[in-house]
Amino acid sequence: MISLENPQTSSESGLNHKNRILLVEDEDLIRDMVLVALEEEGYEVQITNNGRNALNLLQNKNQSDREFVPDLIILDLMLPEVNGLDICRLLRYQGNITPILVVSAKGSETDRVLGLEVGADDYLTKPFSMRELIARCRALLRRQRYSSQAQTPVQKYRDINLFPQECRVVVRGEEVNLSPKEFRLLELFMSYPRRVWSREHLIEQVWGGDFLGDTKTVDVHIRWLREKLEVDPSQPEYLITVRGFGYRFG
Repeated sequence: MISLENPQTSSESGLNHKNRILLVEDEDLIRDMVLVALEEEGYEVQITNNGRNALNLLQNKNQSDREFVPDLIILDLMLPEVNGLDICRLLRYQGNITPILVVSAKGSETDRVLGLEVGADDYLTKPFSMRELIARCRALLRRQRYSSQAQTPVQKYRDINLFPQECRVVVRGEEVNLSPKEFRLLELFMSYPRRVWSREHLIEQVWGGDFLGDTKTVDVHIRWLREKLEVDPSQPEYLITVRGFGYRFG
């Protein structure tokens, strides 16, 4: 464990290849419980209880912590100085595609949808079990690993170019920033143009069979994708709703 409040070094720093997780949580009891659970699973964990410190780390502003690049961020929403929603929004705006798991006491549908819309990949409501938290972490890391290892050529459809190796999308000649889930959704759609996908099948393909959320997550990501791809999101030309069935591309 590495803490931003009390930095520590390890003789193995930089020598192991364990998945690294940044835990941003200001409630001491929850932070300590999650830390123990993650370390028992073999993850290398860095913790902070402050939103500003988290941003400094992720933007490489902490000189002593430049070597810690997380594979996953576990993020509370109610944080000192900079809240979790603003952190999500800023990271995605800057093109940071590190998976983000939000954990929050705010559990209404509106809160969950808002968290997903600003860039979170998953949303877990407090209180939660450590078993569920670990399962969600594994799923996010597995999806990220699969995406980074995919060996597929550039995909093109009309004026959209998708570069799998670079996790990059160009629309009408301009590069657009997509979250990891948005990117994988678009990649799946472009691989099977005009195929109709149900929400359940999209969940299985993109989020994984152990996803514990609901299918409304798909609708949120489709709406967000439309805003980035379509000339007029209210009259989509790419991501088409097939009423009673799901969605198709083209």
